[in-house]
Amino acid sequence: MVTLSELNRMSPNEFSDTLAHIYEESPWVAILTEKQRPYSSLAELTEAMKKIVQYSDREKKETLLNSHPRLGDRKQMSNDSVKEQKNAGLASLNDDEYELFLQLNHAYDEKFGFPFILAVKGKTKDEIQQAIHSRLQNGRDIEFETALNEVFKIASFRLQEKIDTQNTEKAGEVKK
Repeated sequence: MVTLSELNRMSPNEFSDTLAHIYEESPWVAILTEKQRPYSSLAELTEAMKKIVQYSDREKKETLLNSHPRLGDRKQMSNDSVKEQKNAGLASLNDDEYELFLQLNHAYDEKFGFPFILAVKGKTKDEIQQAIHSRLQNGRDIEFETALNEVFKIASFRLQEKIDTQNTEKAGEVKK
């Protein structure tokens, strides 16, 4: 973990490298976020990263969505994704469950053109499966926004794990 004051004092490259994986395979978000330093709170940093994505063009957003792994897939993915999926029980799917997730992911990809994305923290494999079924009923525009909102939740969880707010906020080290 790193404190906000440490993050604010890092070189541009160190800052970007530290936050490069907050948004899946999209280090450009961290690079652009670095230019807005300093950050006085985790909420401010989280919101800055979110706004960078929100204000990017649709193509960049689609690329971001498509960089996410398929839930339940056994292909190589980022360490963060591996950990998140393992905690949700997706790393230990039996063969039937795995085949069902493959089918659901394929149906979702076919309909929307990007992978099903869900912040899986605190969810079970059954809840995730139900969410795919439910969201397959959405239209593309609604699902595009839903997927982006899930990306924002994932990023927020990842930042909470990476940034030590206890020491920074108590010490009052970071001021804008």
